[in-house]
Amino acid sequence: MPTLPQLMTPSLIHLPLKPGDSLPGDVAGSNGKTACTVLRAVEDIRRMRGGSQSHLMRCSDGNYYVVKFQNNPQHRRILVNELLGTKLAALLGLPTTAAAVIEVSGDLIRLTTDLYIETPLSVSRGWSRVPCQPGLQFGSRYPGDPRQLTVFDFLPDKQVLSASNLNDFVGMLVFDLWTCNTDPRQVIFGRLDTGTPYQLWMIDQGFCFNGGEWNFPDKPRRNLYDRKVVYEQVSGIETFERWLKVIESEIDAQLLLEIAKTIPPEWYEFNPEFLYRLVEQLDSRRGRVRELLWCARNSNPLVFPNWIDGLNQVSLPLAKSLPFHSDGFLAISTRR
Repeated sequence: MPTLPQLMTPSLIHLPLKPGDSLPGDVAGSNGKTACTVLRAVEDIRRMRGGSQSHLMRCSDGNYYVVKFQNNPQHRRILVNELLGTKLAALLGLPTTAAAVIEVSGDLIRLTTDLYIETPLSVSRGWSRVPCQPGLQFGSRYPGDPRQLTVFDFLPDKQVLSASNLNDFVGMLVFDLWTCNTDPRQVIFGRLDTGTPYQLWMIDQGFCFNGGEWNFPDKPRRNLYDRKVVYEQVSGIETFERWLKVIESEIDAQLLLEIAKTIPPEWYEFNPEFLYRLVEQLDSRRGRVRELLWCARNSNPLVFPNWIDGLNQVSLPLAKSLPFHSDGFLAISTRR
């Protein structure tokens, strides 16, 4: 594995930011793909469903963002996972919504009664409410104007199979195996005009890298999308080559570090060593995704009815040799 360059120290990465600024990372060779804009939240629209207790907010660029706060009940590192995961998915050409760093002021929180986080006290004592923490938060742009575009997280199989970018489900499996996403893959569907095919976007990368644990307990069958019909398009390992090529040949340690530099240090508790270790493990896994795909196929062969071995058996022995526990977890350490 190549030696990773030095990660920026908190004093260098934590620049004084104003809405509209770009966090560092837009360097030569990255084509701007690692840069991240800082926006200001101007209005809270509504609370969203989900364990992170995110909010839909209108921001200073006129767009709407689903905002996750630093003191969300899942873990502060969820914000790191969201930004890093979304940037990596975009590098793979997957359909993500734009990510941004959102500054939410203390004044907006004080003036908005709904901007709070709930945490359980006990079974008998109910819930405690604390205000959302002001400062820099993670924002995922809503894929349109919520007053005009309705999105769904479930569609009948017939409509799913007619989605305009159905093949992206294949790439999402590559991504989820690489990043060890321990949450079921979530997507949303939307369309602007009635009668046109739905488009899908992958959302919620918060449990990539095993959420706040930042380790990689691989269990390939866990990474399969619930609607297994989307994998009928897989005819062999070559179906995944488009995305494997990017991971294995076009992404490197330097690019991963450039993305890491855009992450506000308070999201990783001002300890760059933790983030460095995460990036190091992610880089070391780039050559293992192929075998993880074989493991996903071998543990669920009926999910891939059209995956024909053929010449692909070159990689099959290695996949068969990977040690599994009875619960489906790979018995492999990812630490170096």
